[in-house]
Amino acid sequence: MNLPILFILFVISLVLVLLVINQLVSVNHPNTEKLSPYECGFSPLGDARQKFSVQFYLVGILFLIFDTEVLLLFPFGVSLYHTSFYGFWLAIIFLVVLTIGFVYELGRGALKFYQSPKSSSRESDSSPPYSTQKLKRKRNLWI
Repeated sequence: MNLPILFILFVISLVLVLLVINQLVSVNHPNTEKLSPYECGFSPLGDARQKFSVQFYLVGILFLIFDTEVLLLFPFGVSLYHTSFYGFWLAIIFLVVLTIGFVYELGRGALKFYQSPKSSSRESDSSPPYSTQKLKRKRNLWI
């Protein structure tokens, strides 16, 4: 046999042997709390398929964008002494474009989760920001 086939057979047999050893040696004591869908100790509140704001997706996408920014700027920061002026200005342009995008998102209200009571005359000032009446009025933000 050649070496790649031998390696593949060795890996498959090692995986199977380790799975069998795990099933034989591991301790398994299931109880009702471990078998419940939530192990945190709390009973589920309401339906799991309830509606929630689209803005949670938006914040998640924004987090990914700015997390990628950090990922792309880390190598630049590590090799800053070896980077020429061209690389420096490319990083500055990258940061300026991201800053313009962030200011645009703030201007459009992408990070606002609810309207302030002063913005709408129909809503009372005494109700909390996430009351059912306010949520029903903002159906265009809900899926």
